[in-house]
Amino acid sequence: MTIDEFRATLQNAAPPDSSAPLQALWHDARGDWNRAHEIAQDIDDEMGAWIHAYLHRKEGDAGNAAYWYRRARQPVASDSLEDEWTRIATALLTR
Repeated sequence: MTIDEFRATLQNAAPPDSSAPLQALWHDARGDWNRAHEIAQDIDDEMGAWIHAYLHRKEGDAGNAAYWYRRARQPVASDSLEDEWTRIATALLTR
């Protein structure tokens, strides 16, 4: 699936049959931060930590986000939230 195809699924009522990290991003993009966070909490790897960092950055909790960026082995993002979302989704789709 390409990033454009993934974005197109945001018009659907349910997420595509995909990995938990992509489902978390899907729910976030649809405005359901809480569901995205619930999913991210259950992903125990660096990608899950990156999504968790992004979500806390979006929430405005910079300290918590910084913790999760360290766990993800990612630099603290300073670009737009949309750009970071795209970076994470693209990384997931090309794995």
